[in-house]
Amino acid sequence: MNPYFLGFILPFVASLLLSKRKSEKKRGVPANVGGEPGCAIRNHRFERPIETLWEGISTLAELFEQSCKQFACMPLFGTRKLVAREMVAAADGRSFEKLHLGNYEWKSYADAFKTVCNFASGLLRIGHLKDERVAIFSDTRAEWQIALQACFRQNIAVVTIYASLGEGALCHSLNETEVTTVVCGRKELKKLIDISGQLDTVKHVIYINEEGVSAEVSLAQNCTSWTIKSFEEVESIGLQRPVEENLPLPSDTAVIMYTSGSTGMPKGVMMSHQNVLAVVSAVMTIVPGLGKKDVYLAYLPLAHILELAAEAIITGVGASIGYGSPLTLTDTSNKIKKGTQGDASVLKPTLMTAVPAILDRVRDGVRKNVDAKGGLAKRLFDIAYSRRLAAVNGSWLGAWGLEKLLWDMLVFQKVRAILGGWIRFILAGGAPLSGDTQRFINICLGAPISQGYGLTETCAGGTFSEYDETSVGRVGPPLPCSYIKLVDWAEGGYLTTDVPMPRGEIVIGGPNVTKGYFKNEAKTNEVYKVDERGMRWFYSGDIGRLHPDGCLEIIDRKKDIVKLQHGEYVSLGKVEAALSVCSYIDQIMIHADPFHNYCVALIVAAQSELKNWASKQGITYSDFSDLCQKQGTVKEVLQSLVKAAKQARLEKFEIPAKIKLIPEPWTPESGLVTAALKLKREVIKKAYEMDLAQLYS
Repeated sequence: MNPYFLGFILPFVASLLLSKRKSEKKRGVPANVGGEPGCAIRNHRFERPIETLWEGISTLAELFEQSCKQFACMPLFGTRKLVAREMVAAADGRSFEKLHLGNYEWKSYADAFKTVCNFASGLLRIGHLKDERVAIFSDTRAEWQIALQACFRQNIAVVTIYASLGEGALCHSLNETEVTTVVCGRKELKKLIDISGQLDTVKHVIYINEEGVSAEVSLAQNCTSWTIKSFEEVESIGLQRPVEENLPLPSDTAVIMYTSGSTGMPKGVMMSHQNVLAVVSAVMTIVPGLGKKDVYLAYLPLAHILELAAEAIITGVGASIGYGSPLTLTDTSNKIKKGTQGDASVLKPTLMTAVPAILDRVRDGVRKNVDAKGGLAKRLFDIAYSRRLAAVNGSWLGAWGLEKLLWDMLVFQKVRAILGGWIRFILAGGAPLSGDTQRFINICLGAPISQGYGLTETCAGGTFSEYDETSVGRVGPPLPCSYIKLVDWAEGGYLTTDVPMPRGEIVIGGPNVTKGYFKNEAKTNEVYKVDERGMRWFYSGDIGRLHPDGCLEIIDRKKDIVKLQHGEYVSLGKVEAALSVCSYIDQIMIHADPFHNYCVALIVAAQSELKNWASKQGITYSDFSDLCQKQGTVKEVLQSLVKAAKQARLEKFEIPAKIKLIPEPWTPESGLVTAALKLKREVIKKAYEMDLAQLYS
């Protein structure tokens, strides 16, 4: 038999057999749990939630120390040196900063541990007390992790704050937690100075030395009463005057993590060491072959639990962390000087964490480059992609075996160079990842994408797609540290008795469920429950359904706040209230699909106003339904709506990009609104399902 035929057909047959076995595999199985009745499942490999993978390790401080001793000579933290910074003028006259960055310079595990111990001692020597809190207010970088681990060695709770947080939310976070010491970068120091008069408890500011920081340091020294020290000064003080460590207990608070504040003032989620360690341990059972040969590209905010947990996993296995940023990620990133290399090209990472917005950019960048080349290159790419897509979708006629290898060498190898060419695994978190992007990245980069589901309140733990899971649109079975339970939400029409799959509010239980919200007992009691067996549960407000194999799919949100694909939050009620002043609107329902980056609107049109407008414009129509369907009418209402949105100062992503005009009013008799004329969102969504689908097509 022809050897080429064997090379083509055997992997193909094997993959079919494997896919059949996968479809039959139970990834989540029924679980016997306490608390509110519902449909509960656990990971198929673990009867009870796991808390730690390491014997004798029960805190993040112990895990870091163990790794630093075990992998002492291995590289841990890598940072690129700034070679040059320049301003480049664009065609429209605007100027943009471009960076020329050098190679990665590395700090070993042993050296990192020494720096951590010295910084921990220095903190206390400059006057920080052990029962006070430290805030880290900086972009993701090696100093962020060093400060974090230093605080852990003295059992100091760390307050994490997004570097992009606004002044009001920043003041609220620092004052509520009574922070006395802040570790920050240059631009964050400037923000602190601007609000210094509003900060009640800050005494010490430790700045990370970077180009241009001296101006802010001088200003802070002149206009505040703070003690101002550089990161290196604190480390040096600790080296000269060491302090014995004061290691935490598993139940001690490791981090108070503030949310982004997109729906009002941010809430501080209290995470214990055992909470985060449970997630770290669970993920390690899912991702195969993690070890000291791996290189991780860190660029997401460390103030987000997804990145913090990911870096804890990396240090736990002795791998290396190279720091970058979203604006310097690739050779074509906004801040990278033309002709120089982005972070991924220099680092050549094997692992990375990503949110949909980043993966969408990668996908769009690849397609843009392919379209720009045109000709034979574009034809080859289109053929290769369609052949591989057919294979991924299980077709006998897709590219398998030697043909797959051929396309990899001819086409996809060049694409993979965008992210260094060595990525073997991508963890996606945050908003749902579209199936189109997931397939595109998987085919073009050759890297499996595991999508997880979790919340800050569960330390990012909940569910996690297993390595061999190829389906899209789902977020996998329960992590080994979690139980997943669906409970009825009768008001929304989601019941665990629904067929063919149970549906309901997603409730997460396990050792990863956090303590609650800092100084917010009422909100804590609203969404956290402890059952009769002592298990802690978090009520997410998300709606899911369970597939027969025990995998979860997110299908809705209990409240009217929706997170768009790129992470922006849209408060549907707020937007509706702002736009209802438009004279052409009688009733309006905003709809936001988390798989897209814009919202749409269903509008019951005001007959008299629209008919008057049509008369003035000389527009003829057979009836009001006909008028509502005319392109000119839709355009007029949309323009009026945009004007109202701008007057209400809505964000761009809050303004509906497309609308559908409805000629018939929504009445209690039709079942679309309540007797008080409040929208029945789920009923309306179902009634106009096809219209909504067309608006997103």
